[in-house]
Order: sequence, then C-alpha cells, then structure tokens
Amino acid sequence: MILYEHPFNERIRTWLRLERLFNRFAQLQARTDAIDHHFSLVTLFEILDVASRPDLKSEVMRDLERQKQQLNSYKGNPAIAEAALDRTLEDLHTCFSQLAQMEGKIGHVLTENDWLTAIRSRISIPGGTCEFDLPAYHAWQHLSHQNRQNDLQRWINHLLPLGDGIKLLLMLLRSTGQPQKMTAQNGQFQQNLPQSRTFQLLRLYINPETAVIPEISANRLIVTIRMMQQDEEEHLVPRAEHTDFQLTLCA
Repeated sequence: MILYEHPFNERIRTWLRLERLFNRFAQLQARTDAIDHHFSLVTLFEILDVASRPDLKSEVMRDLERQKQQLNSYKGNPAIAEAALDRTLEDLHTCFSQLAQMEGKIGHVLTENDWLTAIRSRISIPGGTCEFDLPAYHAWQHLSHQNRQNDLQRWINHLLPLGDGIKLLLMLLRSTGQPQKMTAQNGQFQQNLPQSRTFQLLRLYINPETAVIPEISANRLIVTIRMMQQDEEEHLVPRAEHTDFQLTLCA
C-alpha cells in the first residue's frame, strides 16, 4: 500500500517536511559512498532552510508541553496502559528538555561554520561543488567514510532535538485517527467534516496496483479527493472508475 499524507495547516506541513528530511539524512549518512554524503549535506542545508522560522522551536516546545499535560490527565485510567503512558511521558519530557537546552537560533552553530557556509553557497549551483571551486570539500570527500560519517553526525546533532520532538509529536498525532475503508465513486470522493473536531492530518492508503494518484484538497470544513492516472503521454487525467482506499483523519 502507498501512503499519502496531507496536512490541514502550515504547522503540520512544516513538521512533515522536516520529518522527511531527517529520515532522508539518516538513510544517506548510514551509507559509505562519498556521493551519498554529498546529498547528506544537501539534506542538512534543506533542514536549515525549513527550520529557519524563528518561532518554530517555541511552537514545538509548546505542543510538547500540551501533549504532556493531556497525557498526564489519563493517569489512573484503567483503560490506559500505565507503562506505555509513562514511557511516552518520559519521551515528551526528554524532548522538551533537550529543546530547552538549545541556545540561540536553531542551527546557528552550522550557519556560523565558514567551511559549511562556503559549500552551502555553491551547492545549489549546477556543478558548483567541483574541485576547482571547493578544493577543501573535494578533499573531505576523499576522507574515509567513517570520518565523513562522524562529521555528519556531529553536524546533525545540533538539529536532532528539533527532529526528535517533531517525530514524537507526529507519532502522537497519527495515533489519534482510526482508518476507515472508503470508495471514490467514479474517481471522486467528498466528505464534510464535523465541526466538533479540528483535524490536522489526513492519511490515505491506496493499492499501488490500481496505478492511481490521489489529488487531495482538505480544510476544516471538507475533504475532497480526486483519483487521477497517467495517460500514454504521462499527463495526469481523471480516473472515472470506482476506487477503494483507506482514509484516516487525525486530530
């Protein structure tokens, strides 16, 4: 099954982007080729770009504290697994404390690193990191993969408290929804949302064998999904057939 996630607001949109980037960085860093570590740096700089919003750190800390207060209210409830609740509360406390210990702007240590800044200024230019442009970077790429991995880990450590906090918040958000089987009649689906709840994330699972690509539009009032497919010229066109999928709305 292919999972598509769609945010209802800009806050969740930013979290999803950062989660994707942190996951990509981890995958690339674990590899040993210099080209993978080049794209690890590309990803590191993308994280810095997305995380540059000045209120992001306080926003994540506020949501961690809100989740902690909400989960604390479940203590003593016989329907709640006490051990799992305690572990989650401990994770929330750890993430909050690590973020609180971060001084200054997120990633400021990296943006003040002249060597990284030189690479960052040229990495978006086609072919801009050739050895005649950045000989020091070319030499770094010829270090052992362990040395490069250690450097990458040292740099990402300055951003991990943010990534860990967002990962935990998204995990808790995803756990609030219950999947439901739906059908897009003639390739179209629309559902009005109850005003008693404020949804933040839509999750859609679809069978890859259908070769269908969902176009999702969602706000606090309504969800609209249009099933599309590629024609022979690879243009996206509506698929006018009944299509089954699984929908989860998370609040």
